[in-house]
Amino acid sequence: MNLRDLRYMLAVAEHRHFGKAAAACQVSQPTLSIQLRKLEEELGTVLFERSSRQVVPTPMCETLLGHARAAVAEADAIAALARSAMDPLRGPMRLGIIPTLGPYLLPLVLAPLRAALPGLEIEPWEDVTATLLERLRAHALDAALIATEPEGNDLVAMPLFTEPFLAALPPEHPLAAQESVIEADLAPDVLVLADGHCLRDQALAACGLAGPSGGALRAASLATLINMVAAGYGTTLIPGLAAGAAQDAGIVLRPLRQRASRTIRMTWRAAFPRREAVEAVARVVAERLAPFAAAAERDAAALDHASARAHLAQSA
Repeated sequence: MNLRDLRYMLAVAEHRHFGKAAAACQVSQPTLSIQLRKLEEELGTVLFERSSRQVVPTPMCETLLGHARAAVAEADAIAALARSAMDPLRGPMRLGIIPTLGPYLLPLVLAPLRAALPGLEIEPWEDVTATLLERLRAHALDAALIATEPEGNDLVAMPLFTEPFLAALPPEHPLAAQESVIEADLAPDVLVLADGHCLRDQALAACGLAGPSGGALRAASLATLINMVAAGYGTTLIPGLAAGAAQDAGIVLRPLRQRASRTIRMTWRAAFPRREAVEAVARVVAERLAPFAAAAERDAAALDHASARAHLAQSA
């Protein structure tokens, strides 16, 4: 038994036709048929019911197919890992990403990543920061995009871009009439995410709160917070990349007076052998988000200028 014969068996089971299976395996039909006969003799069982009209896997073949797929998949994984060792910019890249970033960042960067690094196969994994770092240290992830500085000398972090927070308000909220919002003014009815989300702690800190406010709601996703604000349930802070989703929900967004923000970082194990691949992905993400970061900086400067004008007007 060898992997080639298992691939032949899988191809015939998929196509239900020896000619099509042979074409898919890029061999002649007689070669494929002979090898399958030898495999049947070795296993001591008939794998396919053959007729002039169709080829149907036997019940025993159906039982064996799962094992054959697993064996072929593991062999392919070994080959992929070996290729990636020779060329760090080829093969799978298991990339963790926090839930408050993934839905808004991935649509912006996946196409540029494919164009710039066609040999890499990005495999996103979304989870909260603590779980991502745990999986990273357990070698279940290759790198992760997070919004906090990781602790420990075993991990390396590269800042990619700064994402400003915005006040998200129901249209009828008193603060919606202001050009900008003081973070502490959101405290009485600010809504936050559940424990484990770094955005929860960042929002509470920005509003000067030691613990949750805004009733009993502890949302599991940023989308839930946005919809609750749209329904008039309270206010919240959202990262800048989520602004489009918030506006689509009918929420009023206002810049923050103290310019609270978070820094998105790429982090990976210090001993990871494919550092070149991680840094290449990080560069593409940073370049793709550079216009966003520049626009956020311009908006912040404009806010400072407007605040200065208002202060002068009041002094006069």
